[in-house]
Amino acid sequence: MQEYKNSREPLIRLTKRDSMPLGSRIVVRLVSVVLAMLVCAVLIYAITGINPLVVYRTMFEGAFGSKSRIWSTVKEMMLLSCIAIGLAPAFKMRFWNIGAEGQVLVGGIVTAGCMIYLNKLPSALLLPVMVLCSILAGALWGLLPALFKAKWNTNETLATLMMNYVAIQLTSFFVAKWENPYGSNTVGIINQSDQKGWFPQVMGSRYFFCVVLVLLLSVMMHIYLKYTKHGFEISVVGASENTARYAGINVSWVMIRTMLLSGAICGLSGFMAVAGASHTISVSTAGGRGFTAIIVAWMAKFDAATMLLISLLLAFLQNGAGEIASKCGLNDYASQMIIGILLFFLLGCEFFINYRPVFRHGKKKEVR
Repeated sequence: MQEYKNSREPLIRLTKRDSMPLGSRIVVRLVSVVLAMLVCAVLIYAITGINPLVVYRTMFEGAFGSKSRIWSTVKEMMLLSCIAIGLAPAFKMRFWNIGAEGQVLVGGIVTAGCMIYLNKLPSALLLPVMVLCSILAGALWGLLPALFKAKWNTNETLATLMMNYVAIQLTSFFVAKWENPYGSNTVGIINQSDQKGWFPQVMGSRYFFCVVLVLLLSVMMHIYLKYTKHGFEISVVGASENTARYAGINVSWVMIRTMLLSGAICGLSGFMAVAGASHTISVSTAGGRGFTAIIVAWMAKFDAATMLLISLLLAFLQNGAGEIASKCGLNDYASQMIIGILLFFLLGCEFFINYRPVFRHGKKKEVR
């Protein structure tokens, strides 16, 4: 009697890769960018009839066309990188900190408060006080959801997300309290006359110290996650909480400690946004960077150096999109569409970095 093996193997199936070499990952990402640019070019020409090369050249000029634009792009890159660096340890621990937006805002609030109430201090003393206060405020904002998660196992995604809205309302309260001039519903430029609490100018820009701070943070976070006991504990907890407990790791303390660090760095980015960039506080101080930084952290796989490169790309897209909206006659929706397509391809390429397609190899032999 003959028996036949009735295989239902699909034509194409996906298997998870063990790893992909660095060179191959770079090639995949470059190919995804090229494909995204081609798709954007077709859509731009089909909808508007404008030469796509003109649009892309305008984007480049908007991001790097002058010294001030270069520094503006660098500023955006550094603020985004700082938040992503703050999110990295929490995400590596599988603690979904969606509250970076609020942590940035509370860091900005206390920074603005120091600039307003402590402006009698010399800048050499005022700036360290502002740094310390912003770090403490961000750490506290990160601590609260960590405590609830560690003690009652609450959902950290909802907790951190809701705290964003609390931070927005707090910001609105202080904007109304500090509004200048009265009735304008804005704080205005703080200490515009004496520039107390502002970053000093270096190389013709106040953003230079933002660059120094973020580069130092990048190096320190790389060492912390890769070569310290705390970084190892974060990796173990992220892989399996039960395994971590079996190994004698205090999971609750690791959660609290890591979220203190995550919130502190995000609070520091609020200090940079106020003292180093806008010199004011408003509900748009974070500017959605807390959510964009989630994409940066995930795409970089929590590697600090890669975060800088991805942040540069996103900063280029944002500044360049604003330029094409004004010079090429495209509205903001068209420029945001280009950014969306590029992000879609960049996120999509991560799927092929983590998985590979396997094709069916013909019919199976008869089994007797």
